[in-house]
Amino acid sequence: MEQLIEHYGYWGIFLGTFLEGETILLLGGFAAHRGYLDLPGVMLCAFAGTLLSDQLLFFLGRRHGQALLALRPAWQDRVARIKGWIGRNRILIILIFRFWYGLRTVTPFALGMSRVAWPEFILLNIVGALLWAAAIGSVGYLFGQVMEAVLGDIKRIELLIMLAIALVGLGFSIRHYRRRRGTEDPPR
Repeated sequence: MEQLIEHYGYWGIFLGTFLEGETILLLGGFAAHRGYLDLPGVMLCAFAGTLLSDQLLFFLGRRHGQALLALRPAWQDRVARIKGWIGRNRILIILIFRFWYGLRTVTPFALGMSRVAWPEFILLNIVGALLWAAAIGSVGYLFGQVMEAVLGDIKRIELLIMLAIALVGLGFSIRHYRRRRGTEDPPR
């Protein structure tokens, strides 16, 4: 496991943050605390992955927004809601959208469909991606420190901790997916 993380960890973080992000980056931060990866390297790979993903989605929205939206009817309400927010708070939205669980993919797409100028999006997206990579990577690292302070030597259970982080992330994803599909009762 250690060799797998050391050899493919950075690529996994890049790919994972390109596709989604938080859970992979938390795991990367935890792996950095354990000494398998370097925290600045984890943050750099996460920054690159999320930045490229968001830029791609922005340009897809800009170039093919209506056609792609017709293929993804589930996005239509969210895109309309996000476009309303963009008119009032576009700079803030570009800086923090990746911190909103469930809106990370559709927001740069909606921004591309809006009147946001691409140079402005690129600049603010770089800042937002840096903030996100540093914050979430640090949370993963600090989580490792807390676990070690509470449990002592965690070497023997670090795989279980990583599995628990992955399962919690998977649980959030499944819950979000089910909620979007209307198969789960709303919270009370």
